[in-house]
Amino acid sequence: MANGIEKMIAETFMQMAEGLETGSFGKRPKIALTGMGSEHGEANAMAAAKAAAADGIDVYYIGSLEDPAVTTVKVADDEEGHKKMEDMLASGEIDGAVTMHFPFPIGVSTVGRSVVPANGKEMFLANTTGTSSTDRIEGMIKNAIYGIITAKACGVAAPTVGILNVDGARQTEKALKKLADGGYPICFAESARADGGCVMRGNDVLQGSADVMVMDSLTGNVMSKMLSSFTTGGSFEATGFGYGPGIGEGYEQLVMIVSRASGAPVIANAIRFAGQLVRNRVFEVAKAEFAAAKKAGLDSILADLKASQKPAAAEEEVKAPPAEIVTAAIPGIEVMDLEDAVKALWKAGIYAESGMGCTGPIVRISEANEAKAVEILKKAGYVG
Repeated sequence: MANGIEKMIAETFMQMAEGLETGSFGKRPKIALTGMGSEHGEANAMAAAKAAAADGIDVYYIGSLEDPAVTTVKVADDEEGHKKMEDMLASGEIDGAVTMHFPFPIGVSTVGRSVVPANGKEMFLANTTGTSSTDRIEGMIKNAIYGIITAKACGVAAPTVGILNVDGARQTEKALKKLADGGYPICFAESARADGGCVMRGNDVLQGSADVMVMDSLTGNVMSKMLSSFTTGGSFEATGFGYGPGIGEGYEQLVMIVSRASGAPVIANAIRFAGQLVRNRVFEVAKAEFAAAKKAGLDSILADLKASQKPAAAEEEVKAPPAEIVTAAIPGIEVMDLEDAVKALWKAGIYAESGMGCTGPIVRISEANEAKAVEILKKAGYVG
């Protein structure tokens, strides 16, 4: 009996010590790592497992190697390892898992976490794998919310949000600002470039101008790879936290993605990332954020997006008015809508030309017609 009490006291003091170190007084997170399939071999994955285990995480290594620092779950190959991982997640034996590939359902995609080269700042890439929606713009809107959820679950109370200047950026900006106007708190980032705004350029990626950088997942995947391996020539991902957790409404299975090219430092960070999300109850954060976004009109914004059609001017054959000198520019127009926006102004009797500025597509008009042109384009839905 005495030995049992002594053991209980020892475990209690151990948990208190870990709590002081990690800021969490709950149970140690139980995170599995599938170690087979890495381009750098199983030893690379085991090194990561041992490093993360030293930071107060119970690591279950699924593979063929053993070490006293972790619990090894022996499997014959990668396929058996993934099956075992899924069984352990389903049974609740583990709180989360880090793996190199996983078939997320549509509506779920991963939020990466990178370290930017300019200043060592951490930045969340929303998103990096998976598909939030089959519609590009809807997907990027959801990615912004997924990124906010992940950042908040990592202790960033009011993450700033920037939108990378890719196709769909301006429509995403308009939708997110409408969501913010409806009451969902979004702190928009400001580009480090002189002209500012929340639409980010490549410079902002390198500088970490936003806590959450929104983009489509294919672009995010490339960004994650570039930021993690730009010092190594690409074959070894050396910095960052990997491609992150799968996030989606109603989805409550913590699966973290790394690459077959991820080195031990990145895999270890991914395990730590998973542990942090477990300790901070990421799925409770997700429920609260989805509820707040829906209250602010998310569903109606997405429905309007799907139902929207191009203005009638885009369907008509419209001739250009007499040419004028065009020295004023209106930014913020989606590249796919650029020519239709020009025709909308032509129909109103305003001469306009399309162009490409340093921040993206622009409509060029005369100084005298600028204010009127902005009003027409806003009314037609081409600018916010």
